Amino acid sequence: MAFESLKAEIDILLAEMVNQPQDAQEIREQVREKLNELRAMGMPLPADLVELEKRLDAELG
Repeated sequence: MAFESLKAEIDILLAEMVNQPQDAQEIREQVREKLNELRAMGMPLPADLVELEKRLDAELG
């Protein structure tokens, strides 16, 4: 899957997190999966996505 496609999917998941807060936990996991897909492709993660991942981890920790 192309980098831009994965980034678009993450954007959609973030919008869902705002619109459907009751599903936030599941959506967080999906965001992490997409970030891990980017890593597996050897793609560098944009700084904003790295920051997002840290914030999600902090919220759960």
